[in-house]
Amino acid sequence: QGQLDESGGGLVQAGGSLRLSCAASGRNISDYNMALYRQAPWKEREIVASISWGGANINLATYAVKHRFTIISDNYKNTLYLQMNSLDPEATAMYSCNSDHHSCPYYFSWGPGTQVTVSS
Repeated sequence: QGQLDESGGGLVQAGGSLRLSCAASGRNISDYNMALYRQAPWKEREIVASISWGGANINLATYAVKHRFTIISDNYKNTLYLQMNSLDPEATAMYSCNSDHHSCPYYFSWGPGTQVTVSS
């Protein structure tokens, strides 16, 4: 399996922005449909945004659309990015990435994730 390392989270005030990074090794993210996930306390892990292996198809969760999130796959750097804007406390969660489980198995080992905390 490939490995993942997420970064870019932190504490931000409501209205702020963050850019999360998900660096992969061992496998190429360009070979898979990839997704950014989040898991808030006491909730199930859910997909925030996904991007197809060729980059042609992007899907955003309702929250991500509302707050103008952008998902980018940099195949040269083998890194996935999630640009998050206009954050509010609802975005508080642990964010991670992996292949999109809606379309394929998990091809990567889960990384440590990166915590996003939005204060009101």
